Amino acid sequence: MSVIYSETTKSFLLSGLAELGVDCDDSQVVKIQQYLTLLIRWNKTYNLTAIKDPFDMIRLHIFDSLSISKFLKDRRFIDVGTGPGLPGIPLAIVNPDKSFDLLDSNGKKTRFLFQVKTELALRNVVEINSRVEKFLPTEKYDGVLSRAFSSLNDMLVNCRHLLADSGHFYAMKGRLTPSELKRLPENCTVVNTYPLWVPGVDAERHLVTIVYNGEGKITVG
Repeated sequence: MSVIYSETTKSFLLSGLAELGVDCDDSQVVKIQQYLTLLIRWNKTYNLTAIKDPFDMIRLHIFDSLSISKFLKDRRFIDVGTGPGLPGIPLAIVNPDKSFDLLDSNGKKTRFLFQVKTELALRNVVEINSRVEKFLPTEKYDGVLSRAFSSLNDMLVNCRHLLADSGHFYAMKGRLTPSELKRLPENCTVVNTYPLWVPGVDAERHLVTIVYNGEGKITVG
């Protein structure tokens, strides 16, 4: 049996989900376990993540991804620079009413995502193998989310063409400084900055929600 299905790791997973206030039924918990099992298996060959320890994967991948779930008010999302499906896959599992397109330029990672989508029967997931600047969606997204960009400005500049006029950027960040917010394009408004608490993670985490507007002014709510 996979270590992910042991009573110890399952208890750790369930405890963290409860602390986050993420309501998962039994089938969703099983899908999270299946995802982690596939990630561990594929990681041995394809080096999808530097994190190897199952408990660290649960804390730093699953809990971190799901820490933003309650803030997602839109319906149709794209996860840019998703890598092995983070945060998109955990969010898709616990939000079956929302759709998640997962974009990455690395072919081995999108092949992994196809396998995950197939084995977990995730009908609300589409994997896309492309560079962000070359991907032109037929329909723009309600929400663009990512934890891959080190710079908020880079995310806004590179992903603007993906977002519908009424949509939101959801940027997952570690430490957040006022100077970074001041360097954003002038036609952006920071709607909110949410401090995130991730079970078992002693590090600063934030979610920044941003919209485009024509006012040429940045306001921080």
